[in-house]
Amino acid sequence: MSNVKQTLSIIKPDAVERNLDGQIKEEFLNNGFKIIQEKKIQIEKQEAEKFYKVHETKPFYNDLCSYLSSGPIVVMILERENAIIANRELMGSTNPKEAAEGTLRKKFGISIDKNSVHGSDSEENARIEIDFFFKS
Repeated sequence: MSNVKQTLSIIKPDAVERNLDGQIKEEFLNNGFKIIQEKKIQIEKQEAEKFYKVHETKPFYNDLCSYLSSGPIVVMILERENAIIANRELMGSTNPKEAAEGTLRKKFGISIDKNSVHGSDSEENARIEIDFFFKS
């Protein structure tokens, strides 16, 4: 039985601003992901607040929402076997300083806040996050 799954990936404002979206997409493709759908958008802070609602009690919530809405982002639906786990491994630790060599955050991240990429952390959240950006 195949275990092909989908996950949401966001190339965050710091990476888009530095024109890294092409390189980051290349990394996904080289790691066996298919990009099923993608679009470059800019979201309002209220939309970021809805998207990150799961974090609203955390101290970094407001900064996170301000940051995600601070510039264009690229949202993508990625697909491959075990996509969620594979994407989280490829992204690396939230803090680029702690991320393993070769991971996206190690290569492209600037700081714990500007870590270049977001990926869903569970199947349930992947569905919610994909619907957030791609349901018409």
